[in-house]
Amino acid sequence: MDNKFLKMVNHSSVTEFQLLGFSEFPELQLPLFILFLLLFTMAVLGNLLVICIVYADRHLHIPMYFFLANLSILDIFSMTVTVPKLLAILLTQSNTISFSACILQIYGYMASVGTEYLLLTAMAYDRYVAICNPLRYPIIMNKRICALLAAVSWTTGFLDPLPHLITISKFSFCDVNEINHFFCEITAVLKLSCTDTSVIQTMTFIMSAFTVFAPFLLTLISYVFIISTILKIRSREGKSKAFSTCSSHLTVIALLYGTMMAVYYQPESRDSMKSNKLPTAVYTVTPPLLNPLIYSLRSKELNVALRRVISRKSMLSIKKHFR
Repeated sequence: MDNKFLKMVNHSSVTEFQLLGFSEFPELQLPLFILFLLLFTMAVLGNLLVICIVYADRHLHIPMYFFLANLSILDIFSMTVTVPKLLAILLTQSNTISFSACILQIYGYMASVGTEYLLLTAMAYDRYVAICNPLRYPIIMNKRICALLAAVSWTTGFLDPLPHLITISKFSFCDVNEINHFFCEITAVLKLSCTDTSVIQTMTFIMSAFTVFAPFLLTLISYVFIISTILKIRSREGKSKAFSTCSSHLTVIALLYGTMMAVYYQPESRDSMKSNKLPTAVYTVTPPLLNPLIYSLRSKELNVALRRVISRKSMLSIKKHFR
């Protein structure tokens, strides 16, 4: 009798999974723990710094930095979905995760990815209005519209994976409960299922169309108009100033879509899960780590605001000292 059929007949109700993590490199467990802990700490602190500066400095209470603060909040959330469990596996070798926690991890990861693409699309629209329609920018990008764009991004991003959550929770799983990944990545989990996964694969394709491909298309269209408008500016100084207002966002877009394509759009192979783990780790950690750095390096306003906040705090501490 077919071995797979036997597993389907004899499968028990799965209550937990084993995340293999990077167990194929036992000698690298501690170095990897130190590396990911360092990257995680730097990313969280960097994004917290951006949030605090935007909140503390009234000069940054404008659409561009409102969306940047939203992006920083999301980056902190997206890392906390996967990295703490990876750190626990690397440090303690305790790789067990409950079925419900695994499903929630799938949901959290998918929600954060979808929301990030939608927020970046909202930021692209903001840059489009700022460069292509500058006179009407304050009217179009008012507080109500910005709040609406952010709310739609968060709501759509977190509602879209719910059908996946419900569907996977009803799946049956075979005897083997070892997930060859460092977190509950949906493709790796579905490989263990004894249930036909064609429905959820279709759902994933539809979700990708809404939260990845459509945002990419809208962002691309926005930048076609932006670049076209910049090229029409006669002075070199004007072109440079216009381009500098969107260079940070364009860099983040290239980084996010570039790493995503490197991870998810490569030929299938027998060891594709094994070979995908490190690129996925890079994809998980790199954007949250580099986003604050990219914006702080390229944004004069953010640098000035940081110096203003530090100066203000210093003055307050001096006044308290001499009271």
